[in-house]
Amino acid sequence: MPDGINNHQAQGGAAPQFDAIIVGAGFSGLYQLHQLRDQLGLNVLVIEAGDDVGGTWYWNRYPGARCDSESHYYSYSFSRALQEEWRWSERYPEHGEIRRYLAHVADRFDLRRNISLNTRLTAARWDEAGNRWLIDTDTRGTLSATVFITAVGCLSAANIPQIPGLDTFKGAWHHTGRWPHQGVDFTGKRVGLIGTGSTGIQATPVIAQQAAQLTVFQRTANYSIPARNRPLTDEEWSEIQDSYEAIRERARSSTNGHPFVIFDKSALDVSPAERSRRYEEAWARGGLGFRAAFNDLLKNPAANATASDFIRAKIAEIVRDPATAAKLTPTDHPFASKRPPVDTDYFDTFNRANVTLVDIKATPIERIEARGIQTTETLHELDIIVFATGFDALTGPLLALGISGAGGHNLRQDWAAGPRSYLGLQPPHYPNMFTITGPGSPSVLTNMPVAIEQHTQWITACISYMRAHGFVRIETSEEEAGTWVAKVNAAANATLLPMANSSWYLGANVPGKPRVFMPYAGGMAHYARICDEVARDGYRGFTLSRARQVA
Repeated sequence: MPDGINNHQAQGGAAPQFDAIIVGAGFSGLYQLHQLRDQLGLNVLVIEAGDDVGGTWYWNRYPGARCDSESHYYSYSFSRALQEEWRWSERYPEHGEIRRYLAHVADRFDLRRNISLNTRLTAARWDEAGNRWLIDTDTRGTLSATVFITAVGCLSAANIPQIPGLDTFKGAWHHTGRWPHQGVDFTGKRVGLIGTGSTGIQATPVIAQQAAQLTVFQRTANYSIPARNRPLTDEEWSEIQDSYEAIRERARSSTNGHPFVIFDKSALDVSPAERSRRYEEAWARGGLGFRAAFNDLLKNPAANATASDFIRAKIAEIVRDPATAAKLTPTDHPFASKRPPVDTDYFDTFNRANVTLVDIKATPIERIEARGIQTTETLHELDIIVFATGFDALTGPLLALGISGAGGHNLRQDWAAGPRSYLGLQPPHYPNMFTITGPGSPSVLTNMPVAIEQHTQWITACISYMRAHGFVRIETSEEEAGTWVAKVNAAANATLLPMANSSWYLGANVPGKPRVFMPYAGGMAHYARICDEVARDGYRGFTLSRARQVA
């Protein structure tokens, strides 16, 4: 393309040409569209499978679904006017409020005219001769773009376990990540819920309030911190508005994108009395900030044990039946080595007469029958089954796109042993493709909007640099990807995160998925500095070219 990356012309009879095609209309896709279209003046199309914007929150409408980051910083920071005009109602936003927020953003910035809803990408392939991406869709045929950007989210490929007999079940079944928009009425029903990760922990109390009987099938006991959710008062909101810039700066300069001030001492450097006091205060305050009680909870096993033991004692204190409390007590992994859920009355729900806990490590599920779930011990008769079994995280949404790169490369084959990417931004052999919050970036270890804004701003600056210098192609190498994967592994191994063998960070929740720690655990602020240094060095690690290079 002689005029660089900004070429709107379709070749005679070829697919409609765009400067950039983005897949996904959630937090990532909306902001990336705004930047490329309104800042750079590019011709951009967003493809979205749903019938409205919202991304992950379009699909996740299960009972109790809400964010575990606090509302005032689970939001965009790029527009002061947007920040001032949107008023969050609760400390932790419920799924419907997040969708309303994203719909407001789409309308406020007139983004919908560049979004193709109800359009699913069926395949994406690199056209070497044309130096462009050809994007196959189910409703608009084949489209063409110079740049291909995935904004599909890290947690969007539903993981439905392959349990024998599901097709014979006479009742209804639903996955939390594909919840019916009209909702599900549990009144008077016998409900079985499989999974006690963050989703199951959020859904359990709400379903228990409706159902005649709720049976929770638990594979792995989980730590959970009370959310202490409540409406935000006018006084609190005024204080937030007055200090918003400082809150945003703390979030961007932090390890995990949260504006927490981490106590600068080890859990082992204070007296037992002070340690207990700090944990009690963090428990009463609630939320993910519990991890900030001390500075070494994710690095020092002995320090972590003090937090783990504190939470275990809380479970024993809350759950009245000792046998049930023991089942709910995690013993096989350190606190926060998996993303710790925040909950509203989760452990207390097991004190209800209509709630039963089944340990499926002790009595595994054998099959699903017409009347319910058969374990090695008994048949649990059910009217509804809820799969709170999470997602094929990070890689699943990308592999589902059917992406083929240069030289006959196929992403599913290339990642058969685990994802390989430079900075979590681009795999080798996939020119002009960018992955927002892809594997190898901090992504799910952070407050996502902070990671999303950093990634999309970096991508926008990169494309702007290419246009300014007449470059038409950007690609990385196997060597750079391999070096970065080694750094991802080293960062993870410097923490306790790999010690959770059942963690979806490792892909352990999906049978057959390679056990590889996927997100970058070196810290959000540190990662952003690395990306900035790469850009300042003329996009070190990438090869930029002004003319098509055929291998």
